[in-house]
Amino acid sequence: MRRNEKQIKDRRELEDILKRALVCRLAMSVDDQPYVVPICFGYRDGCLFFHCAGEGMKLDMIRKNNRVCFECDVDNALLPSENACECGMMGASIVGFGRAFLLDDPESKTKALDLIMEHYGAKGPFSYKEKAFRKVLIIKVEIENMTGKKIR
Repeated sequence: MRRNEKQIKDRRELEDILKRALVCRLAMSVDDQPYVVPICFGYRDGCLFFHCAGEGMKLDMIRKNNRVCFECDVDNALLPSENACECGMMGASIVGFGRAFLLDDPESKTKALDLIMEHYGAKGPFSYKEKAFRKVLIIKVEIENMTGKKIR
């Protein structure tokens, strides 16, 4: 990171950003073709969990290359200025890297879906409609490293 004074080094602060973020952007790449998608998620024990349909570009790309990048941010606000080059943004963000794995077994899917529901404030226990449950897949990202930045 170019500006060390803005770097977040405390793991608890990084995890706080993950717990408060409403959207996680998941990036993949295959054959020099990048793809990024904003997606709802859950976080626990160094892993991100996403739900998705059983087919689509995300899955096609992960099956070919499971190395991914992710980004989350919170507390964003514009810092205006009369001078164009002095405008800025306030907030905190994380960029991280990891490996994505597809989970399709009922126990893993239930745990991940429960975690995602809890991330958005829902209280369990949860039940899922059988037809939808059968169709959903879970993307689990095992985080290898992440860095954070805070601008106040």
